[in-house]
Amino acid sequence: MEDKCEIAKDVSELIGNTPMVYLNNIVDGCVARIAAKLEGMEPCSSVKDRIGYSMIKDAEERGLISPGKTVLIEPTSGNTGIGLAFIAAAKGYKTILVMPSSYSLERRIVLLALGAELYLTDVAKGVCGIMEKVEELLQKTPNGYVLQQFENPANPKIHYETTGPEIWKGSEGKVDVFVCGIGTGGTITGAGKFLKEKYTEIKVYGVEPAESPILNGGEPGPHKIQGIGAGFIPKVLDVNIYDEVVPIPSDEAIETAKLLALKEGLLVGISSGAAAAAAIKLAKRPENAGKLIVVIFPSFGERYLSTVMFDSLRHEAENLVFE
Repeated sequence: MEDKCEIAKDVSELIGNTPMVYLNNIVDGCVARIAAKLEGMEPCSSVKDRIGYSMIKDAEERGLISPGKTVLIEPTSGNTGIGLAFIAAAKGYKTILVMPSSYSLERRIVLLALGAELYLTDVAKGVCGIMEKVEELLQKTPNGYVLQQFENPANPKIHYETTGPEIWKGSEGKVDVFVCGIGTGGTITGAGKFLKEKYTEIKVYGVEPAESPILNGGEPGPHKIQGIGAGFIPKVLDVNIYDEVVPIPSDEAIETAKLLALKEGLLVGISSGAAAAAAIKLAKRPENAGKLIVVIFPSFGERYLSTVMFDSLRHEAENLVFE
């Protein structure tokens, strides 16, 4: 992940150093500037590429796994699974992943293309259903190993070592506010810790689905923002790192993601829409006048073509005819 221009030795060296770009056309009424860090420009199109690499590397260094022997097993909403699967493919690991059946078709296809074995669980069974399946697979898989993204310290560690420093360098040390959706909590914990060490006055804001406001003291509930709002407080999340968690309704996240494509030319996923919506709200607060807000856009939009976000466009595209 070094900042180099030479040919990479393998795909893992392509991870990180994603660009940042200002939002210009959906910021009416904002008194702060907003810059988005485009994690959709990772090798496999999401911020989870970072932790896929870091968790495998950490486990290897501690002698817990080895290529050609260990079978990696992990529950995933898709993007972490993809982050693990592409590194596993490059290193020679077999990967078994468990994902809720409600998550996008694109995720399933990408995982299978990368050689992963994929199991789906009933959405109605929630997190318990996913973990039960993982435990079942672990019991019957020789040399199986679960990396446990929600508990693994290598998750926030990679964001402390790379994402945070990249934001600081990219903003020339001028970032005043950091905004990040909370799934496992690794990004906000690691990057937030680094940024607060660099600038003690920085404000860190999390984002969660309004329909499942666990971090604001509410109850878990169904929502449409894939990748955040796990329905529980993850062990890797440092709840003291953020100053506030902004709740964003699913429909607002979807509409904001659509606007990012139409007005900014940024094709991003639903959780990026949620993060952008939160950043815009914060950029309208008088106390943030003249400040720079950096927001993480976690993934690229093509992974969501089969979701509710693109329902109307998919119908339109399917009904196009030649003349």
